[in-house]
Amino acid sequence: MHALVKRVRKIEHVVTPTESEALHLEATLVKRYQPRYNVLLKDDKHYPYLKVDVNNPWPRVTITRSVENDGARYFGPYASAGSVRRTLSVVKKLFPWRSCTKEITGNDPRPCLDYFIDRCIAPCTAYCTEKEYADVITETILFLEGRSNEVMQRINEEMQRASNDLLFERAARLRDQAEAIRRVSERQQMASTRPMDADVFALFRQEDETCVQAFFVRGTVVADTDSYMLVASDHESDGEVLRAFLSQFYESATYVPRTLLLANEPDDRDDLEMMLRQRRQGAVEIKVPQRGERHKLVRTAQENAREALTMHHARWITDRDKTQIALELLQEELGLPDVPQRIECYDISTTQGTSTVASMVVFHNGLPEANEYRRFRIKTVTGQDDFASMREVLGRRFRKISQQKKEKREYETSKVSTSAIDRASAGKVRESILPDEANISEDESPWNHVPDLVIIDGGKGQLGAVLDTMRDLDLPDVPVCGLAKRHEEIFVKDLSEPIILPRSSEALYLIQRIRDEAHRFAITYHRQLRQKKMTRSVLDTIQGIGPKRKRALLRKFGSVKGIRAATTQEIAATVGFTTHLAETVKRSL
Repeated sequence: MHALVKRVRKIEHVVTPTESEALHLEATLVKRYQPRYNVLLKDDKHYPYLKVDVNNPWPRVTITRSVENDGARYFGPYASAGSVRRTLSVVKKLFPWRSCTKEITGNDPRPCLDYFIDRCIAPCTAYCTEKEYADVITETILFLEGRSNEVMQRINEEMQRASNDLLFERAARLRDQAEAIRRVSERQQMASTRPMDADVFALFRQEDETCVQAFFVRGTVVADTDSYMLVASDHESDGEVLRAFLSQFYESATYVPRTLLLANEPDDRDDLEMMLRQRRQGAVEIKVPQRGERHKLVRTAQENAREALTMHHARWITDRDKTQIALELLQEELGLPDVPQRIECYDISTTQGTSTVASMVVFHNGLPEANEYRRFRIKTVTGQDDFASMREVLGRRFRKISQQKKEKREYETSKVSTSAIDRASAGKVRESILPDEANISEDESPWNHVPDLVIIDGGKGQLGAVLDTMRDLDLPDVPVCGLAKRHEEIFVKDLSEPIILPRSSEALYLIQRIRDEAHRFAITYHRQLRQKKMTRSVLDTIQGIGPKRKRALLRKFGSVKGIRAATTQEIAATVGFTTHLAETVKRSL
């Protein structure tokens, strides 16, 4: 809204009879015109649906991107073509409807291959009646509605009838079909101990990208799931984003459930409910559960939304064309001499100056090189001092390269001043001076690689500390930049003002991904150390007490308090202890 107000030149308005009709109109106009400052579903095409043309005497299940008022049954929308194709593949394996487009006369001389692999009951050769085929379509529709139990019941009844009529081959096929449906149903997540008809929505946001995760609950299970990518301004609240998404989603959805379970309270909740009631032509209730099974279901949807956005980022980063464009843009924006093939990023993680650690992640040609990641435990810094911690890490990382550069320069100097007579001995000098260069190829150790770009998680202060360290190491030519998280400002050497890339810049997206990976790697290590420290006993600080002796003491005395109350003789009588060690324990406690 703040960005929009500055650019308004003219306002037009449309009067609608009710608030719900205003929501309908808003959703329609947003889809038609794709305005820049509205919450948008990222795909500008219509989302795909599954269509069952029940008006045809021999219906098929097909994929379509438009919903028409033609009497057919539509299921969706699905988030992507991949989602709808996976669903179609499962349905085709479970229910033997025809996939061909030929005219069905019943006079074909022989069926196609689908009949012999139990993927069709061959209406083309009159191997089935119109009623038998209609039963298959009915079961398909029930399954797509999430009513698997009803499908199982119908098939079991039909199997029993076939068995009673001594039609054992048909009964066996129905048994196998029922077993396949059961296996598919078992993979569905249990949602509730009580049946419900509900759609569950939760969102996860990162900058101007938002992922909405949907669970479609039918009965007691999550019958289907999908995730939807949105473009939403970071000025908009979660309630605004959720309201805009739901109005667009249900504007084109073919089914509105009795209940919506949401992670956040949507804006204009009453108007949204009224719109959904009109779409459903029945009662609709929006709930934001705070406890119980429904709350757990919403929390699970939130976790899935975060994971879906992470996977979306991972798929983007593996797109070679986009990554190469991002690297070239990064070279241009930062004024680098070459396209940065090797990028290293460093981050510090601490809790009020305790268990301070750092991470180093490496990306080669825009892709992570996990085998070259390194983590550091800060050794020389007391308390919370990110600048000093970063200086220590960079010093430890580049000291070897700095030393090799110094020795190489000394060697070149000595080579010039050495007379022709001493050239043989100079070779020996070089061999002793440069053992790493002589014996270790660059590919054998990541410490020998000079990065094309170093990224620091921090702003101007962190950058200054790193530049001082690089000058002290005689490596002033290694490009360094700092990425400040608050406004994603990029600070570089010799520029007083930060570089601010557009939010849609692929270069910005790449360095954010690298920075976030460094942060993840650092905080994971920090949590490990912090957890280890929290579970550390005072016994661990006593010299001579290892895990076995510690367990023996605790097993005998129950606790440190019990050990403190024991006599030296009682401690010395413990397995693995001597009188001298027992005295040390008593003195330490």
